[in-house]
Amino acid sequence: MAERIERRLGQPGSLALGLAVAGLLWFGAYHFLLPVSQWVAYGVLGLTATSHLGSAVGFFIYDVPKVLLLLTAIVFLVGILRSFVTPERARNILGGKREGVGNILAALLGIPTPFCSCSAVPLFVGFVESGVPLGVTLSFLIAAPMINEVAATLLLGLFGWRVALLYVGTGVAIAMVSGWVIGRLHLEHWVEDWVYELRMGDVALVEHEQSWADRVREGWQAVRDIVGRTWPYVIAGIAVGALIHGYVPEDFLAHIMGKRAWWSVPAAVLLAVPIYSNAAGVIPVVQALMEKGASLGTVLAFMMGVVGLSLPETIILRRVLKWQLIAVFLGIVAAGIVAVGYLFNLVL
Repeated sequence: MAERIERRLGQPGSLALGLAVAGLLWFGAYHFLLPVSQWVAYGVLGLTATSHLGSAVGFFIYDVPKVLLLLTAIVFLVGILRSFVTPERARNILGGKREGVGNILAALLGIPTPFCSCSAVPLFVGFVESGVPLGVTLSFLIAAPMINEVAATLLLGLFGWRVALLYVGTGVAIAMVSGWVIGRLHLEHWVEDWVYELRMGDVALVEHEQSWADRVREGWQAVRDIVGRTWPYVIAGIAVGALIHGYVPEDFLAHIMGKRAWWSVPAAVLLAVPIYSNAAGVIPVVQALMEKGASLGTVLAFMMGVVGLSLPETIILRRVLKWQLIAVFLGIVAAGIVAVGYLFNLVL
C-alpha cells in the first residue's frame, strides 16, 4: 500500500486527485467521529456516560482516533513545510550571527526545523563549526524540540488559539533567554575538545532543490516515520488521560495542581525530567488534567519539561558537552519553565 502511494506521488494528476480524496476522507472521518464514538461507548458497549467507567471509556474511544487523525494531518503538512527549512539551511542562516539577534533567529528557526534526540550531536557540531556562537546554538537546540509544531497545532485544535500562542511564545522566550544567558557566561571551555578539532566537511550535508512531488513524498514519509513511531505513546497518554478523566475527582487535582499549590510548578518540572515521551503523547494527559481543574501554568510547565528536558537527549548531548555545561543548560531551561508556569498561574 505504501509503495503504491509513493509511486503515484510522481504523477501530477494523480498527486492532486489523491490529495483531494485523502482530504475528503479525513474531513468525513473527523466530522462523524463524535457520534460514532458515543454510539460505540454508550450503545454497543452499553455504558452510562455519567459513570466513572463510562466516562473513561467514552473519553478513550473518542480521543484515540481524534488525536491520531489530527496528528496524521499535522505531521503530513509539517513534513511538507520542513522541506523548505532544513537544519543545513538554518545553520547557514545563523553562521556568523552575533548573540542577541542570533538567539532570536535561532529560536524562531527551531520551530519548523526537524530535530530529534538522535540528531542533537551532528547539529551541535555543524553549528559550532559554522561559526555559530555557543549560546545561539543552544537557543536552537532548546527551541527545536520544545516548541514542537505538532504540539502547537494539537493545542490549537484541543484548547484554542490562546493556549497554542502562549505555548509557542513562551517556548521562544525560554530558548532566547536561556541561550543568551549561557552565551554571556562564556562556557566554551566546557564543550568537548574534539568538537572544535572536527573539520566542517565531516558534518556538512548536501541540499538539493525539490519538486512538489518530492515535498509531498516527504510529508507522507514523515507520517510513516513519526506517527508510526509515536502512536503507542499517544494511546498510552490517552489511556492515562481517560483514567484521570473518569476516576480522579476534580477537587483533588485542583488542590494538588491548582494555583494555590505554590510547589506544584517546580514539582511538575521535576516529575517531567525522567519521563520519556513526546508532545503528542503528553498532550492527552494535559487535556485531562485541565478538565479536572489543574491550572494552565502547571500543566504547560509539565509538558515543556517532558519535551524540553528530555533525559535521552541530555545523555546524547554528553558526547559534545561536559557535565558542567549540561548542568548549567538544564538549570537555566528548568528555571525558565518554572517561571513561565508561575506567570501563567498568576495572570490566567
